[in-house]
Amino acid sequence: MLKGNFFRGLGYLGEGFRLIRQPGLRLFVIIPLVLNIVLFGLLFYFLAELFTVMIAGAMAWLPDWTWLQALDWLFWILYGAVILLMLAYGFVIVANLIGSPFYGYLAELTEKHLTGEELNTDDSWQAIVKDIPRALGREVQKILYYLPRALGLFIIGIIPVVNLVAAVLWFLFNSWMMALQYVDYPADNHKVSFKGLRGLLGETRLSALGFGLPVALAAMVPLLNLIVVPAAVCGGTAYWVREKGAARKSV
Repeated sequence: MLKGNFFRGLGYLGEGFRLIRQPGLRLFVIIPLVLNIVLFGLLFYFLAELFTVMIAGAMAWLPDWTWLQALDWLFWILYGAVILLMLAYGFVIVANLIGSPFYGYLAELTEKHLTGEELNTDDSWQAIVKDIPRALGREVQKILYYLPRALGLFIIGIIPVVNLVAAVLWFLFNSWMMALQYVDYPADNHKVSFKGLRGLLGETRLSALGFGLPVALAAMVPLLNLIVVPAAVCGGTAYWVREKGAARKSV
């Protein structure tokens, strides 16, 4: 049987949004947020430039009929939808790579706040710089876990009849991945291996899916996905403290 509480899991992202407003945590929310905004702006600019060229090429390929050439707005709508999808999924991956050292430290401060320990940020920058190699390595592990499974679901999605269940499987998988992604920061702080984390989340799978579901939905909304990442880090830390306990050792 699946263990955990789906509805309890749903509440962790909301708790994360409340936590990012705490005075001791704000700085480590604002810095990666600014980096993400710059990244988001650059991605949007270059994709817009790319699609401008693509639209011009598409219009040049069409017959030179006035009414047909006036349909360039339709191409902008179609390409705009592609831009949003690319930004929604690609942005989260890149943002996590860039912000991972900050998010690991944010998870540590959040856990101290939740357990009543005094927040001390005197050595914050040294800790962040020291953790860069390990944090990036951990993100690569998550990407390597994600890609073959995403490829498998993509293949299922193009098989007639079988593809009817692909959308549901994608949704469940993305919810699971979001839980893995953000509970991993406090787990990594406690030296729990990524394999060990998967086992631990499997013990409360319903709670994990409940937490990951709203995060996955929010990640698909432009602009909201800018602030959902630090909120999910804090929510994932609350999940770790409440569901697992900070005293769990490496598996």
